[in-house]
Amino acid sequence: MTQNEEPEVWLSGPIEGIAALLQPVAHALLQARQEVNEMIKGFPEELLWVKPAGVASVGFHLQHMTGVIDRLFTYARGRELTQEQLDALANEAKPDKTVPVLFLIAAFNRQVDIALYHLYNADTGILTETRYVGRKKIPSTMIGLFVHTAEHVMRHTGQLLVTVNVLRNK
Repeated sequence: MTQNEEPEVWLSGPIEGIAALLQPVAHALLQARQEVNEMIKGFPEELLWVKPAGVASVGFHLQHMTGVIDRLFTYARGRELTQEQLDALANEAKPDKTVPVLFLIAAFNRQVDIALYHLYNADTGILTETRYVGRKKIPSTMIGLFVHTAEHVMRHTGQLLVTVNVLRNK
């Protein structure tokens, strides 16, 4: 880290109003947002749906990260997915060349804000309560879903970084 760079989010201290147990989740989501916004600056629209070497496109990663946060936080709140959420999931990998990069980034940023709102309002007394995932009702817990969201988004952030760099350096 150079002198002009800010520390990673997790080294910037606690996020006001979010319980200590949920700080790592908030830090990971904010770190992902920071990194995604930086790497997407000036990204060419014509490369948004390109799949170099058959890997997932930048557009897919942006839509998927937004959707993952939405879906997993829905389950964490003890709710089932709506038809709108299921439709969005079915369309994540489908290229939509009418949607600009800035729209996808704005949607991702908005979803991170919504997640932070839910973390801020989470009842820490029920973090280990069972929550069910998907049509098969696979058991998890509220905290398990929050942590998996953070892990999953960071995994895609790394994949997105590689894809962006490959496409920019072709």
